Amino acid sequence: MEQQILAWITQYGYLAIFLLLVFGIVGLPIPDETLLTFTGYLVFKGHLSLPLAYATALAGSACGVSLSYFLGRTFGIALIHRYGRYVRITEDHIRKAHAWFERVGHWGLTFGYFIPGVRHLTAYAAGMSDVEPHMFALFAYSGACLWAATFIGLGYFLGERWKTVEQNVHHYLVVLTLLAVSLVAAYVVWRKWRAVRGK
Repeated sequence: MEQQILAWITQYGYLAIFLLLVFGIVGLPIPDETLLTFTGYLVFKGHLSLPLAYATALAGSACGVSLSYFLGRTFGIALIHRYGRYVRITEDHIRKAHAWFERVGHWGLTFGYFIPGVRHLTAYAAGMSDVEPHMFALFAYSGACLWAATFIGLGYFLGERWKTVEQNVHHYLVVLTLLAVSLVAAYVVWRKWRAVRGK
């Protein structure tokens, strides 16, 4: 499956990147990180334009996460009961994502992209939680920008060694997640410190 996906990207370029990311974010079993890293490698080789590749990846991610949000907001848990098995999403998955979303708030939409198994669910959970569309867009699309830039950048800068990301993707995701959590924690502490100083 993975080799077929890479072949589609090589053959169809931007169209394949866009469509595969839409379906991958919605929940189909598509190796999104490998796809993005390979895209960065194709940019490195000169087969794709960096601005166009990034814009396409961002558009595919944004469309996929928006579709998930819309489905969650419109149909709620009934959609999972009926169609979840087709995209490997169960009611239990949604419950866990919803609980995680409640704990970390809107930041879950931003940094959930980097956590295996969470990226596909946070938008559904946000839709079911009736998160306002403008707030959803702010946090979810910011996450899409960071996520696409991170993995396309890795593929570009690693060049011929891009497969090291594929082989160690979970290690990279854990490191990136810890970094993201640290940044958010530092921001929260800084905000509280400023509030205390301002009194």
